[in-house]
Amino acid sequence: MSLLSRWTTVVFLVSAIAAAHAQDTRTVKEPVVPPACVMLKAALSAASATSGQLEAHADAAGSDKSGLDTLRIQDAMDRCGKGRAVELAADGASNAFLTGPLTLRAGVTLLIDKGATLYASRNPESYALTPGSCGVVNDASSGCRPLITAKNASGSGIMGDGVIDGQGGARLIVDGQVGPRTWWDLAEVARSAGRQQVPRMINTDLTDDFTLYRITLRNSPNFHVAFHRGDGLTVWGIKIDTPRTARNTDGIDPEQSRNITITQSWIRDGDDNVAIKAGDGPTTNVTVSHNHFYWGHGMSIGSETNGGVSSIRVVDLSLDGPDNGLRIKSNPTRGGRVEDVLYDDVCIRDAKYPIVFDTAYSFPGKGVQDLPVYRDITLHNVRIGGGGKVQFGGFDQEHRIGVTLDGVLLLDGPTHYKSQANHTDVTFGPGPVNLVLTGDDATANGKETSGSLPGCAAKFVPFPKE
Repeated sequence: MSLLSRWTTVVFLVSAIAAAHAQDTRTVKEPVVPPACVMLKAALSAASATSGQLEAHADAAGSDKSGLDTLRIQDAMDRCGKGRAVELAADGASNAFLTGPLTLRAGVTLLIDKGATLYASRNPESYALTPGSCGVVNDASSGCRPLITAKNASGSGIMGDGVIDGQGGARLIVDGQVGPRTWWDLAEVARSAGRQQVPRMINTDLTDDFTLYRITLRNSPNFHVAFHRGDGLTVWGIKIDTPRTARNTDGIDPEQSRNITITQSWIRDGDDNVAIKAGDGPTTNVTVSHNHFYWGHGMSIGSETNGGVSSIRVVDLSLDGPDNGLRIKSNPTRGGRVEDVLYDDVCIRDAKYPIVFDTAYSFPGKGVQDLPVYRDITLHNVRIGGGGKVQFGGFDQEHRIGVTLDGVLLLDGPTHYKSQANHTDVTFGPGPVNLVLTGDDATANGKETSGSLPGCAAKFVPFPKE
């Protein structure tokens, strides 16, 4: 056996052993679509569902449900037995459903067939927790219900080759009229002050074994998927497709949860493609494997890490044109321990910040009660092209970053990159590294070495067409 073959075998075994000991502890298999308890046929065309006229007429008449599909979909899910699905299907030229907030039930799947689209209502009062609380910018913590809620709904899911469209870029229906602003416009207004009160697309809480399979999610007003306080999330073969200019439209955000697999999916949006968070409790045992990310803010951990993030495996990932590639972000008002994280077989192209580990993200300069510490972070076989800035920024001498660079190559040479490490302990090797780091209070175990890694050309694939 050649030295190269031996090295490849060793790397494979080390990666396999590491992944086996700290990732999603479940045995995750491709989901199976359950049988339908009922099939609902679409009664609207896409043009009529998105024109705003149905909702404007309903709002002017004092009802946000007239002409919408909310009641019949919810009634079907309420009546459906566990292990079955409510199926939404096109009917000739009728290929659209229009709905306000829906609530999933335990063990019940919402199944959207190919050719059918579930459009979200554009009327803020459909989502309002109290009259006038949604569709505004203020200082309230929350004013809107999500489009789809799963609370205490273990075993539920959303599947199918159809689409859920949040209509985030369409003008809102206000007082029976099509108004001047969109959900995304409210997010832009909130840049200067306040919070945009807009609905998330899918929000789960206290729900275990939740599944998203093959579905396309697009144009969410806010986060596409938020998984909170759950044990068991499977995301397999989905597409998230939202403009890069749509602020705060995170793709998938697990928080205070465990046993999560996100695999074989394509994600582009206006914020984090994936953001692993731990604001009010730990998040652990996460596998992100065989995915393609495009525009967005990258594969992120944080910014809420005060509950602790651990046992994360990111394997076989391409990031094509994101603002950030691999990112860990927090600050002393919301920081905690991030540890046992492996990035393995990652290709990054044309990112402003291919790697950024930041312990002072959006730090207001006061409030130092939850100091972030990142340790036992490994980058293995990470290849970067297109220039940019690489940053490892520990907080101070005591609250540091500990990172191993085991095969990290700047494919177009280090002169195209600005690389910095502060309050960071770096271990080099055994794989080749040509990243040249400068900065303050940084230590190095080993040094940069020459060598080659497998190419990335086959990893960068176009975003799939519907």
